[in-house]
Amino acid sequence: MTTATWFILLGSLLLVVGFTASYIKTVPATSAIVYLCIGFVVGPMGLNLFHFNPLEESALLELLTEIAVLISLYCTGVKMPAPVTFRRWRTPLRLAVVSMALTVGLVTLFGYYWLALPLGAAVLLGAVVAPTDPVLATEVQIRHADDPDQLRFGLTCEAGINDGSAFPFVMLGLGLLGLHDLGDSGWRWLALDVVWATGAGIGIGILAGIGVGWLVHKMRTTYSGTEFMESFLGLGLIAFAYGISLLVDAWGFLAVFSAAVALRHTELKLTGLKQSYSDATSGETKPGDPPQPIAHIHQSSLVFNEHLEKLAEIVLVLLIGGSLFWDSWSWRAVGFAAFLFFVARPVSVHLGMLGSGTPARLRNMAGWFGVRGIGSLYYLMYAIQHGLPEDIALELIHLTLVVVALSILVHGVSVKPAIARFWHGKNRNSSPG
Repeated sequence: MTTATWFILLGSLLLVVGFTASYIKTVPATSAIVYLCIGFVVGPMGLNLFHFNPLEESALLELLTEIAVLISLYCTGVKMPAPVTFRRWRTPLRLAVVSMALTVGLVTLFGYYWLALPLGAAVLLGAVVAPTDPVLATEVQIRHADDPDQLRFGLTCEAGINDGSAFPFVMLGLGLLGLHDLGDSGWRWLALDVVWATGAGIGIGILAGIGVGWLVHKMRTTYSGTEFMESFLGLGLIAFAYGISLLVDAWGFLAVFSAAVALRHTELKLTGLKQSYSDATSGETKPGDPPQPIAHIHQSSLVFNEHLEKLAEIVLVLLIGGSLFWDSWSWRAVGFAAFLFFVARPVSVHLGMLGSGTPARLRNMAGWFGVRGIGSLYYLMYAIQHGLPEDIALELIHLTLVVVALSILVHGVSVKPAIARFWHGKNRNSSPG
């Protein structure tokens, strides 16, 4: 495709998205399905106007997916309710840590014994497809910090956390393939990749979010009339927290998510505002209270970053559609996707939630809506850039692209009817008589 054709295609797609946004909300499909189908049509499965090769363009795709995930993690973090309590967060923590580790284990067994992959490649495949995605899971994301739905909160928070908690398993897979130093008996991996990188990432994020929130509040109270470019402050916080994390070998995804959560918590605390969990308002003022003249950074930057997130989603899903051929849909790849969706994810969720007291209906829904997407592509491109052998890289690209594409289609078609049925049953069970 020529440069002019690319601009025409992207411009037309953006116009379609802009004009049909309200219509998409009324049909049992998601916008990502539209982007994917357009990628199918213009890619090798259709008109063959272009073909995107993830192996040859792995460096570019790693950068694009990295930026998309970072922006999405920030948008997710600033919508998290404050204050942060263990009682409220224990369910997503179980999902993001215990259930994700179980998913990695189940996929490793499937990859090693059924797909005949080397052990390191099987572990890496598990790490790539285990984390759920904050970019493509918009329909099951929490709408705002006062969204009372436990399912959306659990899935959103899980996606925010496990995009960082999957990294140790990526490094374990690379280590078993001889591409990363695990240390004697894995001590280096456990000490640095698990304990240090995880703890430091969370700590850096919390300190960065608190620091930005405090500094903005201090400047506004000291110098009245001070104005900020809130969108730049949000992007600056993302870049700063992520850059510091990379500098000290900490997991930057955890840092960005933690920074966004800490920013919201700090701004609410310093302005003396409390969040209401009982309604669907923004929760930062009560009816009858005087309007707040100060717009918080986490609020003001959210809309801008959500638009960037949507743009990244359009481009990346279009590239996914343009990466697949008809023969990409092998029984090997489709069978693996079916195992992941119908066995690994539900089993890991139910096992991870044992003893939590979570209702069975909520566990069933969480077990189904483990959307895979941009995060999986990032981890795979990261591994390729760290020297993954070409034969293994091609196999994992094949499996991952099919998993992501099927997740967009299957989860995208089922999400609206399933959520509506879930809420209908919930309201019926809670109604008197």
